[in-house]
Amino acid sequence: MFTADHPVVIQADGSILLDAHHPLHDEAREALAPYAEVVSAPEHVHTYRLSAISVWNALAMGRGADDVKIDLGRWSRWGIPQNVVANIDAWCSRYGRLRLDRQGDGLRLVVSDPLLATEVAASPKAAKFLTGRDGDRAFGVDPLHRGDVKWALVKLGYPVEDAAGFGAGEPLRFTVRDDDTFSLRAYQRAAAACFAPADGATGGHGVIVLPCGAGKTAVGIAAAARVGTNTLVLATSDAAVEQWVREFRERTDLPADAVGVYTGARKEVRPVTVATYSVLTHRRGGQFPHLSLFQSRSFGLVIYDEVHLLPAPVFRATASIQAVRRLGLTATLLREDGREDDVFALIGPKRYDVPWKALERQSFIAEAECAEVRVAMDDTTRLLYSNAEPPERFRIASECVAKDAAVTSLLARHPDRQALVMGTYISQLRRIAERIGAPFVCGEVPSEARAAIYERFRRGEIPALVMSRVGSFALDLPTASVAIEVAGTYGSRQEEAQRLGRILRPKQEKALFYTVVSKDTIEEDYAMRRQRFLAEQGYRYRVEEWTPAAEAAS
Repeated sequence: MFTADHPVVIQADGSILLDAHHPLHDEAREALAPYAEVVSAPEHVHTYRLSAISVWNALAMGRGADDVKIDLGRWSRWGIPQNVVANIDAWCSRYGRLRLDRQGDGLRLVVSDPLLATEVAASPKAAKFLTGRDGDRAFGVDPLHRGDVKWALVKLGYPVEDAAGFGAGEPLRFTVRDDDTFSLRAYQRAAAACFAPADGATGGHGVIVLPCGAGKTAVGIAAAARVGTNTLVLATSDAAVEQWVREFRERTDLPADAVGVYTGARKEVRPVTVATYSVLTHRRGGQFPHLSLFQSRSFGLVIYDEVHLLPAPVFRATASIQAVRRLGLTATLLREDGREDDVFALIGPKRYDVPWKALERQSFIAEAECAEVRVAMDDTTRLLYSNAEPPERFRIASECVAKDAAVTSLLARHPDRQALVMGTYISQLRRIAERIGAPFVCGEVPSEARAAIYERFRRGEIPALVMSRVGSFALDLPTASVAIEVAGTYGSRQEEAQRLGRILRPKQEKALFYTVVSKDTIEEDYAMRRQRFLAEQGYRYRVEEWTPAAEAAS
């Protein structure tokens, strides 16, 4: 029975409105998360939208078709509109109708009914990867095009259940430490088990979604131990590579020389090899020579760290290695290029997730407060902004010199805390680093020098660190508890989430996240877009107007 006490309104266009002030908001948000994607999250009403991919991910995690409607309807003030019910039924009916099985040395695509088989055969994108009709409900598929056919069919609107199995890879047996110094948390064990069940009959490909700071690296290592095979890890940066290598060596009984680094500076192919996306996508003569790393050893598992950042050439390489187990790790399935369906088809569906606030309540990640600090431009900058072409205005607003004093005063509010200042534009960041007397880390700083600066920060020798986008992803600086963002990448929600994640390692005090924006400019609009994902996770932004006079008075 639906009453006016319910916090959700589901509309005929498929949008879902959630009352941000309702006493049941948190419970409703967690109930919606498996099925719907956040569209906007302003102060009072948060908007979600159902999609085929979001519903298919829910089904892949074990929810039934009826569960989708029951769980959504339980929170809805006026029930679910009939046409939305029809859409949910249609998406659910498409799930499980195509199955990919192994047949001898080849593959067989089995379709639920002859009419759908005819539709598949008539699709130009899919038909070119089929090797012939096998009765009225099946097709042969070349194993080399296993990923291509799954990609083509998800574009057609039909996800493929891939039951063709995986190659074993070269065996690599090791265990994860379980002692006074380190032990997997219950949700980390559960996540690894969802990807690689003990019976080995299911899983083996898919994505695990956990908040920044929740220990996704530990989950990846635990999954690799359960699979027991040579493993290739792909990471976002040299710093992330070093973190993976350190964790494998410190948290397992693997010998140090079993773990290798494959970056621009070193090319070691070992039983566990950790590489950067950038080295794999390095182009030479129009080719990507390092993509051969996928075949250079008998890897039985590929781990994609920060899978939401997967570059196009790695997507293409992944399409050709579907016989290898594939694990994606991420804090958000949101991709700014809209290629969530590519992740679904080529890496796999979502296998496990935990809401950010759920882990915060259990003290596995730090409690956080977020604030948007609005700074007025000086007259000269305002005039420059007003006369600029629209594409130039965002950068002018982002680099506003008035932000420098705001950063200084924000740091002064928290003299006993370590802080990260993060941005996009090198000239602005250099200027701020000089002003506050802090080291500056960007892509031009050699990896060894960066690593030394990070280690000094971890030891507490550096109170503040200024970083370009190299510090946004997969960087472990657990002592940081304040983050100040002076410029973002337009409306990138994933970047906002990752930057907050730099300060979410468990700690006694609240983590404080400030995003500094130029008042009454286009930057305010982009800031609102960046905040959508975090607002959906339960983080609200306090807005404050910053002026030198107001800061002095406080």
